[in-house]
Amino acid sequence: MVHVNIFDTTLRDGEQSPGVNLNQLEKLEIARQLERFGVDIMEAGFPASSQGDFEAVRAIARTIKTSSVTGLARAMKSDIDIAWDALKDAAEPRLHVFIATSPIHMQYKLMKTPDQVVQTAVEMVSYAKKRFPHIEWSAEDASRSDLDFLVKIITNVIDAGATVINLPDTVGYTTPEEYGRMFRYIRENVPNIHKAALSCHCHDDLGMAVANSLAAIENGVTQVEGTINGIGERAGNAALEEIGVALNIRGDKYPYTTNLVLKEIKRTSDLVSRFTGMKVPPNKAVVGKNAFAHESGIHQDGVLKNAQTYEIITPELVGVGSNDLVLGKHSGRHAFKDKIEQMGFELSHEKLNEAFHSFKQLTDKKKEVTDEDLYTILLDIQTASIDVKKYELVAFQVQSGSGNLPTATVALTTPDGNRVETARTGSGSVEALYNTLEALIEEKIHLTDFNLSSVGKGRDALAEVHVKMTVNGTPVSGRGSAQDVLEAAGKAFLNAVNRVFFNQQIALKEPANA
Repeated sequence: MVHVNIFDTTLRDGEQSPGVNLNQLEKLEIARQLERFGVDIMEAGFPASSQGDFEAVRAIARTIKTSSVTGLARAMKSDIDIAWDALKDAAEPRLHVFIATSPIHMQYKLMKTPDQVVQTAVEMVSYAKKRFPHIEWSAEDASRSDLDFLVKIITNVIDAGATVINLPDTVGYTTPEEYGRMFRYIRENVPNIHKAALSCHCHDDLGMAVANSLAAIENGVTQVEGTINGIGERAGNAALEEIGVALNIRGDKYPYTTNLVLKEIKRTSDLVSRFTGMKVPPNKAVVGKNAFAHESGIHQDGVLKNAQTYEIITPELVGVGSNDLVLGKHSGRHAFKDKIEQMGFELSHEKLNEAFHSFKQLTDKKKEVTDEDLYTILLDIQTASIDVKKYELVAFQVQSGSGNLPTATVALTTPDGNRVETARTGSGSVEALYNTLEALIEEKIHLTDFNLSSVGKGRDALAEVHVKMTVNGTPVSGRGSAQDVLEAAGKAFLNAVNRVFFNQQIALKEPANA
């Protein structure tokens, strides 16, 4: 059976989704989970794009051991130099360098002739080869490029040292038949193609990203690129969880293997959804909450008699299990530590104490603490920036009721250590709280989105709030969880504001290309 490498670009292409703003700690936590998921290569970011991205890529490269970490670079020496600085400490560093090859891109974006594009591509691959043992070269907008031109440029970049050739459907334009035919043509006409692996990268603008990826695999591609939950620019990328399960369930049609640990799918999906604030649609294949729900009486009857009548994917295959009670109010620190290690978390002594304290507080309020509750607590603590000066919520009170004007009173500690408090009103409880917080914070804030959901079921479920806002004109997002809806809303608001301080601290460090 042919082995297919999985290239995950959730942390690069996925983060380019509108409104998504991950900090370094969140990226690092996602990277650890992607490693557990079994991806072969993870694209940690675009190091030359910002100091924050550089620092995140470098941290991931120094942490991840069983997956190869790569970074994106334009066909520019400065980008390649910065990428090397970020990736040189990785267990298996690699570079992903790209240049556009379609007529419309070469003429209007690059303003270069085809020969100039070939020359630039060859020069930059040769330059990168002096440092990187693995180089992936991508022909941006390959699916709208001239096939004979692709043959020419691919032949040259392989001679220059490229080890992977990626032909992306950058704008999600092609069809499975067309995409597969392109790879067949390249395999049949590039004389040195045996020296490099072929890779596909599909966008979902016409809803065919997964189908196109599978067509590419059928036509000789041995590396497939995509993101968790299919997130990404515009309509997103091919969803890796769907590709992995399709290859598993339809092994009769697709005789290919991967290193994916499918039981980690649900946890990986949930993690990405929480950190990005992008909720998974209920009807989403593989990971949507309705993926294993059966409303029709006929369907329910069939499933009860034999699950395979309507359920081609078992919940257990992708890590969907019962949400049983895991720990109780009498559970000790040792049992708690064992449990979080089983869940794949590595916490410092300080954060372990904080997590245990939060757990105990929750057991006083909530009768049943589930895996999902514990997971939420651990994510909040693991991604908290301890050494960054920030606003912290000391206390709050909101008075509201039928016929009364909602009023919030809030006390905060500021980044310089002072305690401030005030009160404001609003047309609703959340608005009153946010008006008060805004009055206490010096930065100019504009809220653009507010989303409330529950963690698990029942009236005592944890509330989780995601917000998007601009702080001094900079778009940021934030999240917060608590049993009280208003407390969760307040935490989300401050989490977003505090990201500005985290980013400012990163920006004060030495330049990425120093």
